[in-house]
Amino acid sequence: MRKEFDVAVIGAGLAGLQCARILATRGLRVALLDGKRSVGDAIHTTGIFVRKTWEDFALPDEQLGPPIRRVTLYSPMRRAMTLEADHDEFRVGRMSWIYVYLLEQCARAGVTWMPSSRVTAIAGTTVVTDRHSIEARFVIGADGPRSTVARALALDANEQMLVGVEEVLPSATNGQPELHCYLDPRLAPGYIAWVVDDGVEAHLGVAGYPDRFDPNAALARFKTIAGRIGGATLERRGGLIPVGGMLRRIACSRGLLVGDAAGAVSPLTAGGLDAALRLSRFAAEVTETYLATGDDDVLRHYSGDAFRARFLTRTWMRRAMRLVGTPAMMELACALLRTPPLRALASHIFFARGSFPEPAPLPRSATRFALSRT
Repeated sequence: MRKEFDVAVIGAGLAGLQCARILATRGLRVALLDGKRSVGDAIHTTGIFVRKTWEDFALPDEQLGPPIRRVTLYSPMRRAMTLEADHDEFRVGRMSWIYVYLLEQCARAGVTWMPSSRVTAIAGTTVVTDRHSIEARFVIGADGPRSTVARALALDANEQMLVGVEEVLPSATNGQPELHCYLDPRLAPGYIAWVVDDGVEAHLGVAGYPDRFDPNAALARFKTIAGRIGGATLERRGGLIPVGGMLRRIACSRGLLVGDAAGAVSPLTAGGLDAALRLSRFAAEVTETYLATGDDDVLRHYSGDAFRARFLTRTWMRRAMRLVGTPAMMELACALLRTPPLRALASHIFFARGSFPEPAPLPRSATRFALSRT
């Protein structure tokens, strides 16, 4: 059965839901496709939102956990260093419920939801699934780090990845919510092991370069270190995390990429929720304007080069983390972090109010179009 739409959004994670909702509220016919039966299935992210994100976007407050101000870093020898923020800095989202909330917003705006739709081919802007044939004017790839849309549209693809796995457990704390980060290449080569416990849920996870460790074995070992053996596991999550920075070519006349598919993840912290929301908002503006004007300058404006410079320092720090391959090297790095200058740097990394950079305004012709719509 063939169906016609203005935009086909492939992938119903945070980026895809945001894009679909905005475009539908602006009057476009939008199809939202995902291979999952439900948006709450197979969650891949811990769901840590930073303060600037929940301040700037209308997320359901009841689905954000208690705020976190304290971060404790542990060296390979388990020497601890605690950083305390002046304000609430992190909240863990109940992601399945946030996705359901956003899907409801999509439905109210008129989005056509097509679950259990695995994309098998994209010819031009015709999206073929195992259940439907979708004729669209434009395709948006929000389908994760190994994007099918990126390949079909001959756009750039992620190459540098971490792999992560975590378990969600009942909270084990009666005290202050806290994020614990273990810097140990034996557990998490090139990244961290973590426990984030906000008094409601506890997330225990590990991530690192896939050619350097077995994530499932590392998680089992880490649970012993963290003292969380036994008890009920509420949920198990895992997946790839792109950390090569924003891809350069993320748009063409047939479509564009958002979220993980575009590499919109911090190379250093591997955080991507703020980027997913901000880049998707811009992608919706670009898509709406391009479909109304046919102005190729609008698409050229949607380029990863506009964002890559902002993350240059984080990219170099990512490379440095990759080189720290032994516990002894990491122990030395942690000792240096305790010096006042590097302790301040660590606080800046965790608590700075910076977020994914806001894009420059669209070209003047597009601006005139946008004004005419308001």
